[in-house]
Amino acid sequence: MKCINHYGGYLCLPQNAQIFINKENEASQSSDSVPQTHTETNHRSAANGGSQCSAGFTRDQHNYCHDVDECSQGLHTCGSDQICYNSRGSYSCQCQPGYQRHGEQCVDRNECLLSHYCMHRCVNTAGSYYCECNDGYQLASNNHSCVDVNECEVSQPCQHQCFNLLGSFICQCEQGYELGPDAVSCVDIDECSFSSYMCQYACVNSEGGYSCTCPDGYQIHRTRMCQDINECETAAHECREDEMCWNYYGGHRCYPRNPCLEPYVRTSENRCSCQSAAACRGLPQSIVYKYMNMHSERSVPADIFQIQATNIFSSAHYTFRIKDGNDGGQFFLRRFSSAGAMLVLTQSLEGPQELIVDLEMITQHSLMNYRSSSLLRLTIIVGPFPF
Repeated sequence: MKCINHYGGYLCLPQNAQIFINKENEASQSSDSVPQTHTETNHRSAANGGSQCSAGFTRDQHNYCHDVDECSQGLHTCGSDQICYNSRGSYSCQCQPGYQRHGEQCVDRNECLLSHYCMHRCVNTAGSYYCECNDGYQLASNNHSCVDVNECEVSQPCQHQCFNLLGSFICQCEQGYELGPDAVSCVDIDECSFSSYMCQYACVNSEGGYSCTCPDGYQIHRTRMCQDINECETAAHECREDEMCWNYYGGHRCYPRNPCLEPYVRTSENRCSCQSAAACRGLPQSIVYKYMNMHSERSVPADIFQIQATNIFSSAHYTFRIKDGNDGGQFFLRRFSSAGAMLVLTQSLEGPQELIVDLEMITQHSLMNYRSSSLLRLTIIVGPFPF
């Protein structure tokens, strides 16, 4: 056995025990815990007074072998792109983080080909990498995960309304507008260009909407329809006291309250009768004035006016005819009973225009051998529009 002094005490070790002294000059464990290497003989000879230590060790003044720190003393052969790590009796050369050995050289390690943990995209760099996110996302605080970007709050890209989506957003426009080509701005919709039936008369486009207008003599009804204004009821006419106001579609006209001309006299409203048989020889016994209005371009055929005898006698025979006002053949008189007939419109009429049609009823009394006639003068006012 041999006695080895130790800080604060001593050690009794076998004569062939190897002694290693660390940098703090503390004795290491005995040889039975030290790996057996080819330097064992040199250590033993140094401990026994030999002249040499194993490679990677150097002798101190106490004749002990200490490890040589090749890294700190510049005794290594590591390249400039490598890191020197000292070990007992030797050293090793390792690459910088993010690099790997390829022969004697250190080359970049492509972490993106390995497990990089990037949620979306990995971008390799010299000795490292970083993560990128798809459009509409941004890196989280861990620099690997991607979280949605609320574009509606961050940049307010939409002109009207913005709705955030996962990784994106969508814009919507207010009523009367539609998205422009850039999908964020809003442009006015020309509703009037959609159809000619948007309004009954005229459509006027406006920013974000439209409105319907009507011609003179009409007013808007239920946003798009045109309703005739009855000027005769609203007193918006210029008829005199001796005239009556007759409203038609889109306007009005003034007619004399007493239309009777010699030799006729007014016997009731709109009725003129002949009081002298001699003066009215060859003329109708009575003339009744009637008025009616009609839309322009009315569909045909159409029953428009009915004429009928007021006094019906069993021995009488009634004949109806259009006496005047049908030069263009627009009308036809259809008999529906022995004492009545219907005026039928056979051609569509365009307004504005006024037509006067004389309808004659001839009464023939077979027992009394008596013949008389009466006339209904019908004034038809055709409005300027089909409504």
